[in-house]
Amino acid sequence: MKKPITPISRKSVLLILLLTMACTPPATQTPADDATGTPSGATETPAPGIETLPVHVGYGARGPWFEIYFTDPANPAASQESGGIETPLIAAIDSARLSVDVAIYSLSLRELGNALLRARDRGVQVRIVMESDNRDRTVPVALIEAGLPILGDRREGLMHDKFVVIDRSEVWTGSLNFTTTGAYNDNNNLIRIQSVKVAENYTKEFEEMFLDDKFGGDIVPETPNPIVTLDGTRVEVYFSPDDGAAQPVRELLEGAADSIYFLAYSFTADELAEAIHARAAEGVTVAGVMEEAQVQSNEGTEFDAFVQAGLDVRLDGNDGQMHHKVIIIDESIVVTGSYNFTASAENRNDENIVIFFSPEIAALYLEEFERVFAQAQEP
Repeated sequence: MKKPITPISRKSVLLILLLTMACTPPATQTPADDATGTPSGATETPAPGIETLPVHVGYGARGPWFEIYFTDPANPAASQESGGIETPLIAAIDSARLSVDVAIYSLSLRELGNALLRARDRGVQVRIVMESDNRDRTVPVALIEAGLPILGDRREGLMHDKFVVIDRSEVWTGSLNFTTTGAYNDNNNLIRIQSVKVAENYTKEFEEMFLDDKFGGDIVPETPNPIVTLDGTRVEVYFSPDDGAAQPVRELLEGAADSIYFLAYSFTADELAEAIHARAAEGVTVAGVMEEAQVQSNEGTEFDAFVQAGLDVRLDGNDGQMHHKVIIIDESIVVTGSYNFTASAENRNDENIVIFFSPEIAALYLEEFERVFAQAQEP
């Protein structure tokens, strides 16, 4: 059985990438759709064009057109429930000039709610869609009473998206629900993508819900820019159930040549598991961490089958939830978003997936994988 990545293997990747990129000029800090250029290499310390961002409780890094953040539940300061990865999102909302559209499963972060009110009060258009079951929480109720429009899905499936579109020019997404537990107790990621074309995708999806009242099975497969190139990096965006998100993920898994690492809150999708088993049988390294509570409660969990096949898949060691929905392929492709690897995510819930083809972004997610894996429990 192959083992997960080690510091030695990561250093080897670093050396190859640095040699490859030695003659490439540093990336600029200006986001650009369909721009030319070659991304710099992935490193354990910031690569050329990658800057570490200080976060009081969490981890952060910035590239030419993206910012990526991870929660840090093990940090003793997490108990203070302030200074987490929602802080830069709040700052971005405070800088909004035209519009803020929010699609969120759950919302309990008071300061984020206050930022939405401040935006409204200075003339910014603020619109929100939510999972109806969570619309009666304290913060959403306060926002509704203050006059912010919050539309619930009113459907049996979940409005499980987690994204914000600001000024139709940037998107914040990932696995993070805008809750205190999500930001301080659970393992989560949050991504900022500065791109008008990517923002157009998410605005389209948002308005299908907010304006057209189409949720879940009301399929509208009209993502305008499913494939975008940002400073030489391919980015793919899919919504579920509109776009059949499982298919591109399965195809990427089937094409894995060296490694598959995953962090999965819930994993019951047979077709994705079958692709992983098939690649593992051909010698591809597979390792993963799954949320223990979901493994214990889910019918059809893939955890037992992974373990029986000899794959190095473990239960999380976090007292909170291991809430990531992340797959890293060949240390160069990252799949993430709100989409759990389940049939419900594929067929019933409103979900979003973003796929990055970037060794440098993959390196950041690999560091998070290593942090979570180091705390995980062997079965």
